Amino acid sequence: MIDQLLANISFVDVINTCMFIAFSCCYAYQLFYVLVVLTKKPPEITARRNHKYAVIVAARNERAVIGDLMRSIRAQNYPQELIDIFVVADNCTDDTAQVAQAAGATKVFTRKNAEKVGKGYALEYGIDRIRSEHAEAGYEAYFVFDADNVLDENYFREMNKTFDGGAKASTSYRNSKNFASNWISAGYAVWFLREAKFLSQARLTLNTSCAISGTGFFIAAEVIEAHDGWQWFLLTEDIEFSTSTILDGDRISYCPTAVLYDEQPITFRDSWNQRFRWAKGFYQVFWRYGARLAKGMAKNPKGSRFACYDMLMTISPAMLVTFIVAMFNLVIVILGCLGVMSMGNVVASSLSCVIFCILNYVMFMFLFGVLTTIMEWDVIRASTAMKIRSVFTFPLFMLTYIPIAFVALFKRAEWKPIRHSISVDVSEYSTTASTGAGISVDTPDQR
Repeated sequence: MIDQLLANISFVDVINTCMFIAFSCCYAYQLFYVLVVLTKKPPEITARRNHKYAVIVAARNERAVIGDLMRSIRAQNYPQELIDIFVVADNCTDDTAQVAQAAGATKVFTRKNAEKVGKGYALEYGIDRIRSEHAEAGYEAYFVFDADNVLDENYFREMNKTFDGGAKASTSYRNSKNFASNWISAGYAVWFLREAKFLSQARLTLNTSCAISGTGFFIAAEVIEAHDGWQWFLLTEDIEFSTSTILDGDRISYCPTAVLYDEQPITFRDSWNQRFRWAKGFYQVFWRYGARLAKGMAKNPKGSRFACYDMLMTISPAMLVTFIVAMFNLVIVILGCLGVMSMGNVVASSLSCVIFCILNYVMFMFLFGVLTTIMEWDVIRASTAMKIRSVFTFPLFMLTYIPIAFVALFKRAEWKPIRHSISVDVSEYSTTASTGAGISVDTPDQR
């Protein structure tokens, strides 16, 4: 009987089974993250004193939205004399600089450079200008935001607790101001909510390192000084910084009570361009840092071995490997249909694998979408009908990552600006307005 069973097992079955076991073993820990979030609350901290911060906003033709960000920072429940806002008007062709200045920016730096294009270079320019021209201000950390962001009124107060607690860098809770625009913006929003709740919060609770995610984070001034400025310029400079920080032995924290809202793309073209750049950037980080992370898993004297493993899984081209395995099986199916291959059990196994891969991925994303939507129901700014629809469209949104990951392997990526046009009433984006419940305010000593 065993001999008969082995005779029916093809080389395709062996390959597919090995890949399934490998993926399950590599990413099973993220299911444990879900259990941690459902059973444990993140640690609560308080601040002994308020600290002084420099805010950096890299903006390119963002006149429609940058004023809202400035006003939300100036409306913070935090001493304004401890927040200075610096805007880098990066290769702008509109009046972004003037709008930002009028809305409350401390200083606007105008940057023109057609050779070094990208957010990393804009951050380098802004930080270098601050360090050289405003050194006497004594900034203790740098906050980074995108021009389309809007902050909850308690954002700085909450992030100050994390910084005062000793964090060298920290990300924050990322929500969306246009969840209800369409299935594309909803897909982004669910992904970022899932990342905040079931990745960052779990990592915080388990005292391992998080990763910054593009916007809504701070970096301690001592970290910037140790690297002599901003030194991360890949297409995903945020993930590069996160990886570099973990390898240096520093831990990136997370503040679940600091809420940021940003605008998501609403056209598939913009979404493709943005996620294509992200996919390409992840490949860049993987090729540059993957071997060092793998080595750190075995021996990392500076920090957590698990953090190295977690980051390696984050930047690993899992989507690409999935695509390759699916294409391998699809080719066998096609060859079987054309009569090139006559092994019926092999073709059947390949067909079953393609269907299983697709259904398994869709179901996994659907369950994550359901869980995230239920857990974050009250903070999602959309109608009940839209929230329910997004649960079903989220797997479709995630499936579109598969061709993006494949194309990104071969095609050159360049920075392409994403249009932002949704201006909002800042007063609506407060804790009280969003949840109907205020948060008590503590007043630590000011420096």
